[in-house]
Parts: sequence; structure tokens; C-alpha cells
Amino acid sequence: MPEQPILLSQAHVTDLEVSMVTAAIQSGWVAPLGPDVDAFEEELRSFVGVDHALALSSGTAALHLGLLGLGVRPGDEVIVATLTFGATAFAITYVGARPVFLDVEEQAWGLDPEVLESVLAQRARTGSRIAAIVPVDLYGRPADYDTILPIAQRYGVPVLVDAAESLGAHHGGRSTGSMGAAGVYSFNGNKIMTTSGGGMLVSDDEALIAKARFRSTQSRESVPWYEHNEVGYNYRMSNLLAALGRAQLIRLPEMIARRQAIRARYEAGLGVLPGVTVTADPPWGESNSWLTTVTFDSSLPAGVADHVRRALGAERIESRPIWKPMHLQPVFRDHEAHLTGVADRVFDQGLCLPSGVGLSDGDVDRVVDAVVRAVHAAPTAPVSGVAATGAPR
Repeated sequence: MPEQPILLSQAHVTDLEVSMVTAAIQSGWVAPLGPDVDAFEEELRSFVGVDHALALSSGTAALHLGLLGLGVRPGDEVIVATLTFGATAFAITYVGARPVFLDVEEQAWGLDPEVLESVLAQRARTGSRIAAIVPVDLYGRPADYDTILPIAQRYGVPVLVDAAESLGAHHGGRSTGSMGAAGVYSFNGNKIMTTSGGGMLVSDDEALIAKARFRSTQSRESVPWYEHNEVGYNYRMSNLLAALGRAQLIRLPEMIARRQAIRARYEAGLGVLPGVTVTADPPWGESNSWLTTVTFDSSLPAGVADHVRRALGAERIESRPIWKPMHLQPVFRDHEAHLTGVADRVFDQGLCLPSGVGLSDGDVDRVVDAVVRAVHAAPTAPVSGVAATGAPR
């Protein structure tokens, strides 16, 4: 009988979630908004230590409204880390701005402060305006905000933190997403906690959140009829999804602890394998261990990351490449990028391993054994159909 599949990051639901969603259904608040939305905003606001929070239909919606709230306009330029999921860059285009892609540093794979300083200094010399900076907390690891934020402040550029993947992580004792002018979280189905689909925009700026709240409900004016003085969006969260989120938030500390234990088990099993590194937390913060990532260095055969991914797939174990950098995406082929080679190398050499809360120790050991076998069996030439850079042909 074939072994059960092991998924990358499956949502974990208990009787608590079932009972709270059932209560929300029975309350009659099944449409967007309602008491669970209000409570979820307050509970998450308190959890991350900010003054205001707005529950939305997705993390992408939060990015969109956050950029609008920072005053980003058509024709502006916005700096963003190139190593990220597409939504980070897509949201910049929604407001008519143009993303400028910067490479990442070696430790957390977050926005490289040295590259950021160089680009901002160059723009200052030419008088060219950068409207905002969007660092990304990749795979739950905080970017280097101790360095990034002072640089942004010196040049007068607001920061919107893409903490979509890092809820529950910390930087210098502060929750990720609570730094900068505003922060964004995602509650997509595979995240550290989920509302099935949804997101949150947070900020200490009351006016920014109030304006985003107005825009998220179709910019409807406070009159008896439907009146709109500006374009709005249908971005509010369902009350049912908020009930699910409230239950998940209660359980978030235990879910983070389990993911950290899974990463530690991978470190114990794979850390002794020559050429293989389980990505650690950066010295400046603690991750939520959303996804455990590994890299296969140049001492191993070319294309080994993709070979391992395929080998795991043959054993019904899901793994995924690291995000393909935005500067390599066809849709952004003509965009400005300032690169050091780190993002390209991480994409070429990296892999995300199964990290869901529901995994047993035996499941993790099964993945470790499969990775070890795959590395030992890796071919000495690139896998057919994959370029030497790891990008599909």
C-alpha cells in the first residue's frame, strides 16, 4: 500500500476552529463584516502590538491599500526585494507605480541594506523620487530592520513591511509587521495561520487605517443612498473567515512552536549532510519557521535542488523551489533591478520542505531519509529540462 502523501504546509484545524465557525454561522452574521471581524482586528492588533488593524480579503488587498495609504501615485517608483512572491510586486502595479527590484542579503534573504543605501543615494543625487520601500520577511524570517529603517528615514522614504509570511516572528523584541509606516499579513491557506483566505493591514497611524477601511468598503459615503466620491474596493473579510482566524490566532503560539520543532528535526537530520544547509534564523531576529528551507551548495552536482524536488515528488512528498526572483519573471523583464547574485543563487540552490503543523516526527524523518537518498543519487549534470540556473526552459 503506498505511503500517504506529505504536503508542504497543510492548514491544521481542531475542534476549536469548528466550534467558533459554527457559532458564527449560528449567529446569523454570514456576510462580510460582523462581530467576529471586529474581534479579530482587536485581537490581532493586540497580539502584534500595534494601535490599529484592518481585516481584509487577502494579503494582496492589504498591500494595495497600504501603498495607497502611503501616497504612492501613478508613475512613482517603489523599491521591493526581488526574492518574493509575485503579489508583492503586483500590488505596486495596481496603483500605477513601477517596482524597482533590489537583491537580498545572505542570512534572512531579506532586502539588502547596502544595495538599498546605494540606490537611494543615487536617486537623491538625481532628484528622482522613490515613493516607498517594501521589504519582505521571507519564509517567516525578519528582514534586517535595524539597518533598513534608519536608511529609509535618512532619505525620507516610508516603509510598508510585507510580513505576509512572518506573523508571530520577532525582530529586536518587536513583532514583524509592526515596524515601518504599516505592515501586511496574509492568512492564505498555507500560511502559519489561516482564515482560508484573507489578510490584515496594521499600523500605528489611525488616519492611514481609517482611509484604508473606507476604501475597502467601496468608498461608500455616509449618506442613506450609495454615493461615491472616489473609486473603492470590495476588500473586507467575511465574518465566518474572521471566526476561523480568531481560533487560529489562539493556537498560533503552539503552531509556531511545532514548526520550530520540525525545523530543528530537519537540522538534526540534514545538518550533517555535506553541502546541505538548513536555513537558520538571522542574528537580528527569531522567525516563525513557517517553511523550513534548505540550500544545496556548489560542492554538489549542478541542478541538485531540482533533482531532490523531483525525487521527493516520486515518493509523494511535496516540496517547492524558492520563490523565483521578480527580476527573472517575464512580466517584469524590462524593469530596473540592482543585483548582487544572491537571489539568483538562492533560487538555483534552494528548496522548501514540508513544514505543516500536522506532520509527525515520523513524517519529518521520512522526508529527511528521502532527501539524503536523493542527494546521494544526484546526477553529475543538470537535470533534463532545467537550465543550469534552475529555471525551467
